[in-house]
Amino acid sequence: MNVGDRMKSIRKQQGISADQLAESIGVSRSTIFRYEKGDIEKMPIEVVANVASSLHVSLIDLMGISNDSISEKITEIVSKLNTDRQQSVYNYADNQLKEQNGKVVNLPLVGKSAANPTELTYGDVEIEHDDFTDVPHGADTAIRIQGDSMEPLIHDGQIIFYHQQEEVENGEIAIVEIDGDGVTCKQIYYDYTSDEVILRSINKKYEPRHVKDDQVRIIGRVIL
Repeated sequence: MNVGDRMKSIRKQQGISADQLAESIGVSRSTIFRYEKGDIEKMPIEVVANVASSLHVSLIDLMGISNDSISEKITEIVSKLNTDRQQSVYNYADNQLKEQNGKVVNLPLVGKSAANPTELTYGDVEIEHDDFTDVPHGADTAIRIQGDSMEPLIHDGQIIFYHQQEEVENGEIAIVEIDGDGVTCKQIYYDYTSDEVILRSINKKYEPRHVKDDQVRIIGRVIL
């Protein structure tokens, strides 16, 4: 039984619908089904952790690791991951250690944003407060990203941190509001000759988007 199988089994045992789980971890219903069917073979560790929390089980139980050989199995799994995913595992473990040691910071959490634009406007987004560990220096707000356009740097469902500010430099990643097209996370470049802001995705399957500078509002600079 893989993670997706255990995820589906636990979800059904607890009477949690796919829609409820999707809303809880900030992804779409179809993404939940893809996780459970194994269509997405390598779930980001942050997503697995969020699923475990939403299903009220430990990460170890969801991953199917026995207590007898946890360290050995973690080492074996990590050795098979690429560098980016190994870094994700390290970041998660480091966060767990800091939480265990009591290094927790309470920050506002923006309830919904997107790596692809949504139909929300920033003023309509629900904001609550939550406790976080390993908050980057200078960050004052957290936000959950939806979509894969910033992968492999930022994953679908990942919570990232940013500093609220109205300007960013060329090449920096920012949370921005596009007039009439919602909130998004993109790498920012400026074309001063045409008075445009170029919104670039990290994922190469998405083309850069050119928007007039008076139609874009910088909300904050992402700090990774």
